[in-house]
Amino acid sequence: MGFLFSLVAVLVLVGIALVGVGGLGLKVLFGVIIPYAAVLTFFAGLVYRVVDWARSPVPFRIPTTCGQEKSLPWIKPNKIDNPCSTGAVVLRMVFEVLTFRSLFRNMKLDYREGPKIRYSSEKFLWLFAMMFHWAFLVVILRHLRFFTEPIAMWQQTLEHLDGFLEFNLASYAIGLPTIQLSGLVLLGGVSLLLLRRIVVPSVRYISLAADWFPLFLITGICLTGIVSRYVVRLDVINVKELAMGLATLHPVVPEGISVWFYIHLFLVCVLFAYFPFSKLMHLGGVFLSPTRNLVNNSRAVRHVNPWSYPVKTHDYHEYEDDFREEMVEAGLPVEKSLEEAQAEKDAAQAPAAPETQETEEKREE
Repeated sequence: MGFLFSLVAVLVLVGIALVGVGGLGLKVLFGVIIPYAAVLTFFAGLVYRVVDWARSPVPFRIPTTCGQEKSLPWIKPNKIDNPCSTGAVVLRMVFEVLTFRSLFRNMKLDYREGPKIRYSSEKFLWLFAMMFHWAFLVVILRHLRFFTEPIAMWQQTLEHLDGFLEFNLASYAIGLPTIQLSGLVLLGGVSLLLLRRIVVPSVRYISLAADWFPLFLITGICLTGIVSRYVVRLDVINVKELAMGLATLHPVVPEGISVWFYIHLFLVCVLFAYFPFSKLMHLGGVFLSPTRNLVNNSRAVRHVNPWSYPVKTHDYHEYEDDFREEMVEAGLPVEKSLEEAQAEKDAAQAPAAPETQETEEKREE
C-alpha cells in the first residue's frame, strides 16, 4: 500500500508540474514562488527540529557502545567504540559521518533449516548507502555553480573530477555533454536502495510510505535531471540566470527553458519542503544523537539526575527507635538495648559541658 501510494504521489507531482508549466504556463509560480516557499519551509523546519532536539534533556549517559569501557589500568579500553573523552567522541563521529562505521558493522539475522539462526554482515547495504550519500553530496556541491559568479576554483576542480569520463567518451559520442559520474552513481545508489526494499521480504514488510516516498522522489529528481542534461539539452545560460535571480532576490524567468527543468525543480522543491519532517532529518540528527555524541565515563564520574528531588527516608535505625520497646517485648533482636538507647538519648539532651582552660588553649593554638 505504501509502495503504490508513494509511487502515485510522485507521479502526481510530476503531472502537476507538467500541467502547470507546460499547459498553463505558470512559470513564475514554479520558477520563483514555489522555490522560495520550499527554502523557507526547509530552514524553518530545520531550525524547529534542531531546537526541539537540543531542548530534550539527557540526564543519563546513554551512548551505544561496542567495546571495553575504560576502567582498570591493565584492561585495554576501546577508545572509539567506547569513548571516554571528548576527543574520542569526535573521532567516533568523524568515522560515523564520513564512513557510516556503524552501518558497516551492521549484522542481519537469518533463519536456516533446523531451525538455526545465522548472523551475517550487510556490506551491500553499507555500499549502497555510501554510493547514495557521497554522490548526493557531490551533486549538491556541483549544482552550486548555478548560484555563484564567478565560479570558484574548487567548483571547477570538482566539475572536472566528476566528469573525467569525458575524455573516454569524447571519441565515441560526439556532441554528448560531459558525463557527470556523480549523477549516475546517485541514480544507481537510490535504485539499489529501492530494489532492496522491494526484493528483501523482511525489509519490504516493515517499509512504510515514509520509506518509499523519499526514494521515489529522489529517483524522480535523478531521472528528470538526467533527461534535462543529456536528452533535452537545457540552455544552461538561461538556467543560471534563473538561479542567480533567485539567489540575489531579483528573480527573473527567462524564456526558452524546457518544461523538464521545471519538473526537476519542482521535485527538488518538494524534497526541500519535505526534508525537515521526514526520516531524511537523520542528516542533522546524527550530530545531536546522545547515543553517539556522549562520553561514556559513568565509571569515572557520578552523573546526578537533575530532575531528582529530595526524598524523605526512614531507615532501619529510625524504625528501631520508633518500635524498640515493642520489638523487645516480642523477643525480636535489636541493635541497641533499651538501656543503651536511653543513655544515648540522655547524652544528646544533656547541656554541653563548659569549656576548660586547657580546651581554650588548644583552640587558640
